Amino acid sequence: MRIRDANKEAQIREKAIELIVNHGFDGLSMHKLAKAAGVSVATIYIYFKDREDLIQQVYTDESRKMTEATLLNFDPDAHFDEGLKRQWINRMTYCLENPYSMTFMEQVKHSPLVERSTVDTRFLQAMQRFVHNAIDRREIVPLPVEIYWSIAFAPLYQLVKFHIAGKSMPGRPPFVFDEEKINLTLGLVLKALKP
Repeated sequence: MRIRDANKEAQIREKAIELIVNHGFDGLSMHKLAKAAGVSVATIYIYFKDREDLIQQVYTDESRKMTEATLLNFDPDAHFDEGLKRQWINRMTYCLENPYSMTFMEQVKHSPLVERSTVDTRFLQAMQRFVHNAIDRREIVPLPVEIYWSIAFAPLYQLVKFHIAGKSMPGRPPFVFDEEKINLTLGLVLKALKP
């Protein structure tokens, strides 16, 4: 049996993310991945059972990293305004530092390739407690989770995408998500969620 090499495994994972982001799921074959990662096809199978196992493991690992970044200095018992601002800063920082990971996770999350059981319970528990506390303290209105998430985070992610792309709507100058725009957008989001 061949010995596992952490550097090779990291390279395989990184190149798998890049291939999926740049070429979609159909662009990820073990042969293309081996070439991109500078390893043999057989080397990939030391770490992953098959293509689906690779995607599942990479998604689980990237989700764990994002969960850790998202929960950094986050207090689920904080006032809603303060907690949501911390969430925005953490999520924005992670996405700007890991744009391929952000795009990869979006692609995989909306595909049938990943089991929902891989969601980190620490994240779910912290966010549920945060939102339920805010509702109990009448800091926000009770909403179905999908509506809450769409109001609370979709504007952030869309503006991060504009920033990463370096462009805005057609005919507009490049978009830069600076502190002024963050505060403006967050203020509108908070206003929309208040009772």
